[in-house]
Amino acid sequence: MKKLIITGAANGIGRATVEQAIKDGYFVIAADKDRQGLERLQGVHGREVLETHVADFSDPAVIKGFIPALYERHTTIYGLVNNAGIYHGKSVYAYSDEQIDEILNVNLKALVYLSKDFAEREMKHEAPRAIVNISSVAGEVGSCDALYGATKAAVIGLTKANAWNFAPFVRVNAVSPALIHETAIYDTIPEYRRVEYARQEILKDPILPSGVAEVILLLIGEGFRHMTGKVIPVDNGAYPR
Repeated sequence: MKKLIITGAANGIGRATVEQAIKDGYFVIAADKDRQGLERLQGVHGREVLETHVADFSDPAVIKGFIPALYERHTTIYGLVNNAGIYHGKSVYAYSDEQIDEILNVNLKALVYLSKDFAEREMKHEAPRAIVNISSVAGEVGSCDALYGATKAAVIGLTKANAWNFAPFVRVNAVSPALIHETAIYDTIPEYRRVEYARQEILKDPILPSGVAEVILLLIGEGFRHMTGKVIPVDNGAYPR
């Protein structure tokens, strides 16, 4: 059974990805700061398919220590889904210094450390491995939340760079969702932005976390073994680019 790390696993896209990964036959290592959310997941899935870790990726010590600690328990891990993220939906003027540090840590620095620490340990096996990063349409076309948009643009750059850095054994791709319903972020997005997202969509079936999860698992799987350094939109055709 292949092992897969998923961060931000307790809710939204992360939880849907856990569910899809278990359905597809993976053993999931799920991390989130939401202890109760993880406990709900563990209540549904047995320990033979799910291992949970309470982890706050705004904490630099957690960022740097998470992967090394996992490898004290696991000899090898097949894949990493960097999903944990923060969105405030507010002006750059409204950010405190602490919030700036927090969003940079969770949305970008965590991906830097988790990715390099994972790849460093797995490349020695000289076997196929995969990383999927969760970016956003906001990283491609901009956002009313400048810090969110900036970090998600940086995730795209990191994805492309690490596809080179970790070749030929670890593939690195990104998923770029647009307006995803039934998530904590959805209600935080200003109404005028939700209206604009909906106007741009040329497919009208609302995108749910499960729809994004299906794409993530495709990218992780062997069927996409020839793809790396790519950004795959999940956006109902909005913002052609």
